[in-house]
Amino acid sequence: MASDERTRRNRKRNWLPLIAAVLVVDALGGWLYYRWQREHSQDTVIRAAAARYGVDGALVKAVVWRESWFDPAARGKAGEIGLMQIREPAAREWAETERIAGFQHEHILDPGSNTLAGAWYLAKLLRRYPHTDDPVPYALADYNAGRGHVLRWNQGAAATNSQQFLAQMTFPGTRRYIQTVVEHRERYRDEFPPAR
Repeated sequence: MASDERTRRNRKRNWLPLIAAVLVVDALGGWLYYRWQREHSQDTVIRAAAARYGVDGALVKAVVWRESWFDPAARGKAGEIGLMQIREPAAREWAETERIAGFQHEHILDPGSNTLAGAWYLAKLLRRYPHTDDPVPYALADYNAGRGHVLRWNQGAAATNSQQFLAQMTFPGTRRYIQTVVEHRERYRDEFPPAR
């Protein structure tokens, strides 16, 4: 009788690790699905904006990832809003260029409008640095830290050499911003191949 009771308890104990493992795998699977779903939730508007303004879609998606982690309602401390964290002056400039009547900064909370304004602004920044070996680091530094800082950092060889430019940068946070966006751009390259 005692051995039957011990056998039943041992069977129960043998199932506990298996049940715990199933629960952990289920929770992990749910989290991975949520992450995958969130990471692809804005692909349609990103593709449309990138195509409209001739910007690398993988770059736009990497900026969206870094700025808001795909949250269209994201708000920054300096008044930036939406997926690409667009500030009011940039949003107004885009709206004026596109002749959008009655524009309000809050309209940028719409994911389609936000990615259009952000891709337009990114294209504008990329065109500022055609003389460089790679305009992306310069444009991303401009996007993150502002034109005044870029003008300070792109002196001498750094004016045309992106590696020198990164080395001369005095804001470690901006350097990390550029590095993570560039890394994610490569990660998104399969989904958003460069236009030919």
